[in-house]
Amino acid sequence: MAKYESKSLRNIAIVGHGGTGKTSLCESLLFVSGKSERLGKVDDATSIMDYEPEEQKRRISISSAVNFVEWNKHKINIIDTPGDSNFAFDIKCSLSVVDNAVVVIDAVGGVEFQTQKVWEFADEFNLPRAIFINRMDRERADFNKVLESIKTKLKKKATPVCLPVGAEDKFKGIIDLVAMKAYTFTDNKGIGKAADIPAELMDEASLMRSSMVEDIAEADDELMNKYLEAGELSAEELQAGLKKGVASGSLIPIVCGSAIKGIGISLLLDIIIGSFASPTDRGAIKGKKPQTNDVEERKPSEDAPFSAIVFKTIADPYAGRLTLFRVYSGKLAPDSGVYNSTKKITEKFGHIFFLEGKNQKQADGLIPGDIAGVAKLKETVTGDTLCFEKAPIIFSKVDIPHPIMSFAIEPKTRGDEDKIASSIHRLTEEDPTIVFSRNVETKEMILSGMGQVHIEVNIEKMRRKFGVEVNLNTPKVPYKETIKGKTNVQGKYKKQSGGRGQFGDCWIDIEPLPRGGGFIFEDKIVGGVIPGQYRPAVEKGIVEAAAKGVIAGYPVVDFKVALTFGSYHTVDSSEMAFKIAGSMAFQKGVMDCQPVLLEPIVTIDIEVPDEYMGDVIGDLNSRRGRVLGMDTNGTNQVIKGQVPLAEILKYAPDLRSMTSGRGNFTYTESHYEEVPSYIAEKIIAESKKDKEE
Repeated sequence: MAKYESKSLRNIAIVGHGGTGKTSLCESLLFVSGKSERLGKVDDATSIMDYEPEEQKRRISISSAVNFVEWNKHKINIIDTPGDSNFAFDIKCSLSVVDNAVVVIDAVGGVEFQTQKVWEFADEFNLPRAIFINRMDRERADFNKVLESIKTKLKKKATPVCLPVGAEDKFKGIIDLVAMKAYTFTDNKGIGKAADIPAELMDEASLMRSSMVEDIAEADDELMNKYLEAGELSAEELQAGLKKGVASGSLIPIVCGSAIKGIGISLLLDIIIGSFASPTDRGAIKGKKPQTNDVEERKPSEDAPFSAIVFKTIADPYAGRLTLFRVYSGKLAPDSGVYNSTKKITEKFGHIFFLEGKNQKQADGLIPGDIAGVAKLKETVTGDTLCFEKAPIIFSKVDIPHPIMSFAIEPKTRGDEDKIASSIHRLTEEDPTIVFSRNVETKEMILSGMGQVHIEVNIEKMRRKFGVEVNLNTPKVPYKETIKGKTNVQGKYKKQSGGRGQFGDCWIDIEPLPRGGGFIFEDKIVGGVIPGQYRPAVEKGIVEAAAKGVIAGYPVVDFKVALTFGSYHTVDSSEMAFKIAGSMAFQKGVMDCQPVLLEPIVTIDIEVPDEYMGDVIGDLNSRRGRVLGMDTNGTNQVIKGQVPLAEILKYAPDLRSMTSGRGNFTYTESHYEEVPSYIAEKIIAESKKDKEE
């Protein structure tokens, strides 16, 4: 492989809605550029980029994959990203380290929900981008309809630089609007045969070219003046104007084609080389000094101190942890010591390598703009900054989103509980949006993530990589019990069994506390009716009984107990007897105090397009939720509300179905409220049934 300077590097992410053919486009870029000898296909599991078994099984990308191609004396680093919103964090991490994006749009579906989300991500990182309208050979492919959806939904000046020749099964080539030449393709190698533009398309091509030239001229005042004077621009001027417009974000070139047939691929490669930004074009990156938090800049120069950021971690059961990073400044040689400024530790680098899908190509050294990997770092994880210790800097990292869906997990093999915890820990190194916890109240192990597919994929990985199999169940809701009334009640435990007996007798007052009041115990014994050494045992019995619940097996909360009276036996009384007496008194007393069930309420923010707002609010109301307010986020509405946790355990797939995949939500725990009686009756009945079984 040739040596490249930073100005000859292009870092791109391939992004878009799921099913638009992003991975197929990557495969075509590899094939047309000569990097691979065969065209890998997703459908027959021969893809170089979708190499994980979980991806091959589902025929979708579930993890970003890295590769590179060489084209016209340039090196293009490619990150193929997932299209499912379950993996949005992975997509954002990839976009945060590239300099450009290619947004893939289906020629039938047009701009879809995830297209808009990745577009917003690209805006967030201020990335130059191009659009590739893929699968023009599909039935019902419509170039003009897709152009209209781009214009109305993405609200950026997107300019076609080519025109399709034919559509659906008659799609056979493109017209290059800069060169004004038609190219027809007879195989999938991406090499088109140049010809004159067909007469029936000449008027449309001329009209589209005029529009393109105007758009390019508007990106540069000097070009605009020349265009107004001469009425035309040279190919060199068009190329220069296109590069300037793409870099500033004022111009988005649109290429159309078919990744499977190799049509439009070489033109896209030319645009990536000619119009996309190099690492040097993007300029200095800002970070902070670790000690002072002052802003610090790093120029993309080999003479600057080394700095890089980790954007992905791969847990490999054989090779150990693989760490993927992008270099922003300085140089790095193999077998170097590198400072992790986020963790304040030094890591020892061995071999460094360039990624080729699942394969690796050893690197002799790295320069600004390189995307590379290293194995077996001990503590470095996604989001960490790596740098030269004497010139430390910390770059900002992508925020980890809160999980929106949870499952209770149990091992299929008894005794695997510890293996579950250790293997999930390894998976969270790879994907920090997976969260593992233990619910103390329900005694369940809980696995949370960004959706059902996300969690299922990680369960499959756990089985394949670490040999641990689990069952997924709907988590139990951590209900609680409380009381609304007061009582005075006796608990008397008397047992005689030949030898020494057991005797404990106590009277207690029980009354409710405000929500969140917890538990208060008062010793109001006057005199010695119960000796001092037995009174703590009464409290202990009450605490243990409260933890087990009275009406449905859930912890009793927010109550006060006063120990007021009792009696004892000089021989038969013991701490155990009074503990049992306290427990008996409490259980009996709770039933006289109007016991009720409490359920957890969460605060929820639901973001949806305008057209789904009515349906979503109606659905929220049907889930016993209440709307607290509305907010706006771009073209979307954010519904703020509160809803019982029990009603949204499976909300993620329901919301996706309701909004055609265009809605998303987050929630946080809020407080507890009384369960309506008709629901409480069902919960209590189920609890009794479980006990009997």
